[in-house]
Amino acid sequence: MTKLHELAQLIYPNSTVTIADLEAKYPPRDLSDSAMVTRFAPSPTGFLHTGSLFASLVSYRMAKQSQGVFFVRLEDTDQKREISGSAEQLINQLHLFGVVPDESFLSGGAYGPYAQSERKFCYDTVIKELIIRGDAYPCFCSHDELTEMRYKQEALKVNPGYYGQYATCRRLTTEEMISKIQAGMTYVIRFKSHGKHENKIAISDEIRGNLELTENDQDIVIMKTDGLPTYHFAHLVDDHFMRTTHITRGEEWLPSLPIHLELFDRMNWTRPKYCHLPVIMKLEEGRRRKLSKRKDPEASVSFFLEAGYPIEGILEYLMTIANSNFEEWRIANPTLDMFDFSLTFQKMTLDGALFDIEKVQSISKEKLGAMDSKMFVSRALAYAMQYNKELLSIIESDVDYFERIIAIERGGEKPRKDYNTFMDILPVIGFMYDEYYYQWDGFVWPFQERFTKDQIHLVLQTYLQNPGLSLGEVGWFENIKELCASIGFSPSVKDYKKNKEAYLGHVGDFAEIIRIAVSKKNSTPNFFQILSILGEENVKKRIRAVQSILK
Repeated sequence: MTKLHELAQLIYPNSTVTIADLEAKYPPRDLSDSAMVTRFAPSPTGFLHTGSLFASLVSYRMAKQSQGVFFVRLEDTDQKREISGSAEQLINQLHLFGVVPDESFLSGGAYGPYAQSERKFCYDTVIKELIIRGDAYPCFCSHDELTEMRYKQEALKVNPGYYGQYATCRRLTTEEMISKIQAGMTYVIRFKSHGKHENKIAISDEIRGNLELTENDQDIVIMKTDGLPTYHFAHLVDDHFMRTTHITRGEEWLPSLPIHLELFDRMNWTRPKYCHLPVIMKLEEGRRRKLSKRKDPEASVSFFLEAGYPIEGILEYLMTIANSNFEEWRIANPTLDMFDFSLTFQKMTLDGALFDIEKVQSISKEKLGAMDSKMFVSRALAYAMQYNKELLSIIESDVDYFERIIAIERGGEKPRKDYNTFMDILPVIGFMYDEYYYQWDGFVWPFQERFTKDQIHLVLQTYLQNPGLSLGEVGWFENIKELCASIGFSPSVKDYKKNKEAYLGHVGDFAEIIRIAVSKKNSTPNFFQILSILGEENVKKRIRAVQSILK
């Protein structure tokens, strides 16, 4: 046994699996050459970020389009930051958006385990082999020693880090390393880089094309003192043995790419293809900045779910960010499912994609407007059950009544679009329910100032005498014209404009006064349908109540 074998055995005495065993356990996937194997690798440290949803959506679609595999791997090696239950919530939220993995830490699969905390046997096997090869070594430098070294590097104005002459433990003999471990000294394992910072390497990125980056020369930590791997090393091992073909991740990972390529090359493993996505940005005071978890509520997917944005609206907006030609495709194919569109890496922007909440609302309004009433009610009910108990109470009080309201001017070529989100429902239709209509404290009635209280009262009294709801919509409006003419209003807007002095107002003014009295609004969906749903007795009751406050 060589001294390096002895060192490796001392560090990993219970590791009996070989790399050949792992290759046999995780063979190349039985897929076509064009099939992509992609992944989403979240940490269970909080909510699903909007940027993470974007990245996972792209990964998912690329796999599905190519008849490949999309899996979710949990990067849970930083257990101090782990938030209980967040991993399951991440998967559940992905499912809500239709991003359903073929394999995951919940559903399992042939290339698992899918949580890094359960894959230690893989990491130990590969690190043990690297130590035997002389490509990895234990480092005993303390935090204070590393800090002092960094100060010296700053004073000398050289590149910071653990490399070359500054990689002090790299120069230890194998015997010295064995002795220190046997003495109980704390250590990490570092990768022994062969790179030089002065060199440049050519890299091809699927989105950004040909790049030239600085070669890695850092002896990075690949195993921490707790025996778990760092992100860089876990990425190498997991994506090789899970047979990932395309790594889709944010452009903030570009500086780490030389490290990852050197790791793959040193192991003589096929490099995956890298696809660095644009970071989602926000415009603030004329400047672009990264969408922030701390500053921006829309950075969390939960924000959109709690506000009642339709899933389709968020997804379609993210598709417009993903590919520059998606909107053109949508105009040409207004009725097709958004996933009938084929994403390509070539059409992705190279700059940070600006997040536009107004555009999200506009798309969401279109999606909600296009739903039939039964679908809308079903989705509103599901939203209310989870996020809005007040709305839930309203819907459940009479589902049929709620659906009749929602059905007003819904359907046809130009359906009415009143809602950006399901949260908008109550502010829009609350007046249809007496408990909201009669909330009058501090309410300012939006009657036109040119009408006196007596004139408003006269209009309401005239309408009370003959509401005409039994005449049908056309007959009702003809009745309105007759009523308004009987008290000095013009039944023709055109005639009124020609001779305003001859009339109190026109038929639209007359109808508006009734509308305000019944709904507290000067603009509503189809007013005849509103009156019909409320019913004649309720309409009369409301009008009399308004008359009483006018006195």
